[in-house]
Formats: sequence, structure tokens, C-alpha cells
Amino acid sequence: MKTTLPKESAIERRWYLVDATDQPAGRLAVKICRILRGRGKPDYTPHIDTGDFVVVINSAKVALSGSKEEKKTYAKYTGYQSGYSETTAAEKRRKDPNFILWHAVKGMLPKNHQSRQQIKRLKLYPGAEHPHEAQNPQPLG
Repeated sequence: MKTTLPKESAIERRWYLVDATDQPAGRLAVKICRILRGRGKPDYTPHIDTGDFVVVINSAKVALSGSKEEKKTYAKYTGYQSGYSETTAAEKRRKDPNFILWHAVKGMLPKNHQSRQQIKRLKLYPGAEHPHEAQNPQPLG
């Protein structure tokens, strides 16, 4: 029996809607990564991008467990001398409400060309409204 592989033109991409209110960032990121990579599909193939779109609303209200809001730090290095800086999760949430969830999802994707395409299908919105009503996103259960 011959193995059939999905063709790029035949891949049907669905849209999913996720409400991030009071959900732990890491656990939610795992679910989102699974959809972005297409791991739940029967025609999943590691070298072919079969993932779907994910629209996340209320991403500013994602939960961090314990005292991570004050203690978790995000590092940045510019490449210059004295260019290293650390920022707490509370500061990042204040400046960019989507960053915490985006960073968690990006860290869980593989480090290759596919992940750069997959992260573009993640749509994050800090509030309850999003402009993707025409795509009719299905709520993720």
C-alpha cells in the first residue's frame, strides 16, 4: 500500500477561537501549538505544514501561576556592550498584553522555517473583539 501525503494546495485550514481569560499560559500554549502545527489532523506529516489558524481573545487576561507575575523575567540582548536587559512579566504585560502568550507559544514551536510560517497564523487580541468574524472561527473546547 502506497503512503499518501497531503499536497499544499489540498490542505484545508480551519479557524479556531480561544478565550484566554484566567487560563494558565503554558497549558493554553500547548493547545494552541497543537493546532498551529496540525498535530490533531489525520493527515499530519512532520515536514508538511498542515496547521490551522488560531484567534485568541482576552490574551491580556492569561493567568500566570504563583508569583511569576513579579519573578519571571524575559531577557533581551542588543549585541552591544552593556546591551543586556531583563524585564519582568508584569512590565511586559503592561507594555504589550499579547507578549506573554506569544512568547510561550513561540518557544514551544520547533526552531525551523515551518514555525516561522505557523506563528503567523496565531492572531492575538487583548480584548474580546476580533476582526475575523468572516472566517467563522469555531470555539476550541
